[in-house]
Amino acid sequence: MPAGLFRALLTVAGAAAAIVLAIGISSVAIVAAGASPAAAFAAFFDFGASEKAVSTSIADMLNRAVTLFIAGLAVAIGFRMNLFNIGVEGQYRIAAICAAFVGSTFVAPAPIQITVIIIVAAAAGGLYALIPAVMKVTRGVNEVISTIMLNYIAINLAAYLVRGPFAGERAEGQLTTSTPPLPESAWFPNVNVLLEMFGLPAPRGDGLWGFLIVAILLGVGIWLVLERTRFGFEVKASGLNAPAALASGVDPKKMVISAMVLSGAVAGLIGLPELLGDEHAFGSNFTPGLGFLGIAVALLGRNKPAGIAVAALLFGFLDRAQGPLQFADVPPSVITIMQGTIVLLVVIANEVTSRIALRREERRAAQALGRNTPVEVAG
Repeated sequence: MPAGLFRALLTVAGAAAAIVLAIGISSVAIVAAGASPAAAFAAFFDFGASEKAVSTSIADMLNRAVTLFIAGLAVAIGFRMNLFNIGVEGQYRIAAICAAFVGSTFVAPAPIQITVIIIVAAAAGGLYALIPAVMKVTRGVNEVISTIMLNYIAINLAAYLVRGPFAGERAEGQLTTSTPPLPESAWFPNVNVLLEMFGLPAPRGDGLWGFLIVAILLGVGIWLVLERTRFGFEVKASGLNAPAALASGVDPKKMVISAMVLSGAVAGLIGLPELLGDEHAFGSNFTPGLGFLGIAVALLGRNKPAGIAVAALLFGFLDRAQGPLQFADVPPSVITIMQGTIVLLVVIANEVTSRIALRREERRAAQALGRNTPVEVAG
């Protein structure tokens, strides 16, 4: 069997085993909470009794997956460089509030309005990610520490801005504050037609966010950049062995800055699906935690756009079940338990399958050399 096919089958088998184990662990937690595992898992597949409810549930799942997919891409870019960009959470918060405020200050034709908002979001996220990158290459500050601290700054800075300089008018009796509403020219059109193609009616609310198309194009673009360009090769080479990359003419410091800024720019787009497709303003109740979930999605997807897409769909499927779980008298915390155990077990499974694949290659190399024992690998 070819090595590539063997490794792919091992990866799929490891992920499947991890999910089965996660279901078992979650069942124990469900029983401990006094609920029925059968009722809980039936709730996961409860998409509603009517076609309208099914369509709405699918749209909710896909909408959640879109934001998580972009978050996973942002984290994965840093991981390819062996950089742990834990600051995705802060980068998308700063980018979302800047894009929301700038977008509310002018009115232009929809293509121009939306393009400007996307550019502002990417620029804000990239510039905020530039701070830890510069600190790392000039002073050797670990990016994990700097990005975690910058998360706190960004979260509190966004809270200050939305209640202060960037605040819009608040209606009487309204408890939350937000930026001024975006004009209708900034509203990204939905793609409910994709659901209608499968015979489903248009979902309730804002429907299936049109940013889904942008996310797909972004995923293809990131794959091409990282897998099919010189820049992608230099990023990976610098992450694997910076001295060797430097000897071959690649500046590792330049690659650190480039990778972090690109990661931050993609992170800046995380809040746009919700901003342009649903809320149309950045409020004090804007969805939190997407950056941290992006780390889990990237790990689960092994830093590959296709794998990240599958992981995002899985997390979107689990998140969508919060409502049905409550109706089944099952604590919604079960979803968090499942997400955590799946990621933990998949990471372990990836390590195990990588070692199995490596030993298989060692045996094949030993047989090719006419030996009966694996080739010794220098430490």
